[in-house]
Amino acid sequence: MTSPKSLIGAHVPVAGGLATGGLKYAAEIGAETIQVFVANPRGWAMPEGKPAEDAKLLERADVPVYVHAPYLVNIGSPNPETLTKSLASIRHSLARGRAIGARGVVVHTGSSVSQTYDEAMAQVHEHVLPLLEEIPEDGPDLLLEPMAGQNNMLCAKVQELGPFFDRLEHHPKLGVCFDTCHAYAAGHDLAAPGGAKAAIDALVATVGEGRLKLVHANDSKDPCASGRDRHENIGAGHIGESPFADLFHHPAVAGIPFIIETPGRAPEPHAKDITTLKNLRP
Repeated sequence: MTSPKSLIGAHVPVAGGLATGGLKYAAEIGAETIQVFVANPRGWAMPEGKPAEDAKLLERADVPVYVHAPYLVNIGSPNPETLTKSLASIRHSLARGRAIGARGVVVHTGSSVSQTYDEAMAQVHEHVLPLLEEIPEDGPDLLLEPMAGQNNMLCAKVQELGPFFDRLEHHPKLGVCFDTCHAYAAGHDLAAPGGAKAAIDALVATVGEGRLKLVHANDSKDPCASGRDRHENIGAGHIGESPFADLFHHPAVAGIPFIIETPGRAPEPHAKDITTLKNLRP
């Protein structure tokens, strides 16, 4: 039996309109799926959508869409204002995601900052579980993205997703976004023989089958276990090309979309990264 093909795409700029700009850039670089911001990634503003642009994305069911929540979101923050704004921002991303037919909303797992790990995880249970309950059946999944491993991060290695899933009661709308650069920075040596397989095996053993919903495919400017989240173009960093081929061949990754978030301000480097991944894809 042939495994389903993983679509390969990119986080795309939306200048000129969420659909108009995003789909135009996707076509230029050969992206089969896209990820977008629906708000300023470094701010708290929650803009309304433009119905005409939303409709264009809904019409393009052949190009699956994912939303990345703003970077300021921190569901582990001890600051009540930050937590309140974070939850509002996630709700906004989920609502906008549903309006454009997004399959998932990616959220960083966050940091405890100055409070204890247990205190931070208690508020994850208290505040994020009700948020999951609000998502309608046809709404996007909430995809937790482990971090690179510095500054009291609540989750870096994939095994640390376990407490999140436990506290969120393994909710059916909860999934995982696996970022290769983050995983490598956190200490999963994807570049070692069998390293990519070992990381995905550990992820599945921790959260169960079917929870991996998206892969952020990024090479790393820094060595394994650096704790530094600095993306590099595919094959140009410390991970190299072959671990991405290994990921494609893992049964748990079959059919899972790959999204690049690699450097470059013009279409050429992104088009090259997507071509490289397509050539590595079975």
